[in-house]
Amino acid sequence: MSEKLKVKILIDSTSDFPKELIKPWDVDIVPLYVIWPDGTTEKDDTRDFNELKKFYEKLKTAPELPKSSQPTVEDWKAKYEEAKKNGYDGVLVITISSAMSGTFNSAVLASKEVDIPVRVVDSKRASTAISPMVRYARELFDLGLGLEEVAQELEKKIKAKGFGAFFYVQDFNFLVKGGRVSKFTGFVGSLLKIKVGIYIDDEGNMVPFTKARATKAIHEELIKKAQEEGFPAGSTVDLYMVSCDNMEELKEIEEELRKIYKVKNVYYTPTGKVISMHVGPGQTGFGIERY
Repeated sequence: MSEKLKVKILIDSTSDFPKELIKPWDVDIVPLYVIWPDGTTEKDDTRDFNELKKFYEKLKTAPELPKSSQPTVEDWKAKYEEAKKNGYDGVLVITISSAMSGTFNSAVLASKEVDIPVRVVDSKRASTAISPMVRYARELFDLGLGLEEVAQELEKKIKAKGFGAFFYVQDFNFLVKGGRVSKFTGFVGSLLKIKVGIYIDDEGNMVPFTKARATKAIHEELIKKAQEEGFPAGSTVDLYMVSCDNMEELKEIEEELRKIYKVKNVYYTPTGKVISMHVGPGQTGFGIERY
């Protein structure tokens, strides 16, 4: 049997990756950028909850929301070259859906300018649907599969709806202002001050699918949608609980999910800066992987 390859996994900062898994799964994060209306720019480069809490507060009081920008080709190149310098045989990149961002394209362009093998996978998802893709890829590398084989197996599982993200927002205006959903739907959501359920479809778009006033009702809708989208009751799953400044509510959702699924592992993680800009404070939900 051929010697196992040493492969670095790179993800972008919209993955909302759990901080405690960065080292064990040998992952590095390439940040997107936050651009404020006054022209100041900051990197989406922290997974520290206290630092992110300050950012959430800044978002709540901002008269005008910032915009986001993808990592540059040079940003990706620097990470690829760093991996080569550190003795890696190759790099697997998993990015936010190409339907939401140009991040995938810049990662691909950069891969053509380096002399280390790089394979870029479009997750067709975002946020905590990406974290379990890293787990799956690392498992396959540990079994001795090569870079291209792992990328193909990962793409197959993405296509087979093996990973999902289901969440709700409390202020739909953040998604509207970020240009991620239709303005008419946003108007209705803000007018009624209701919770809006969102999932990511097969093309990688964020899609509003339900509205509810009560917290328990929106939790039920999210779990029902997960079952409809390829995660039937009784499945063995991992959960990646995620929130923008509403972490205490995640325990309630976890308890409900445990009644439906056989849960192997649960991770809790805050949204990073760029995802927070689009979903707004109060966002709550989960990423899920089906075994």
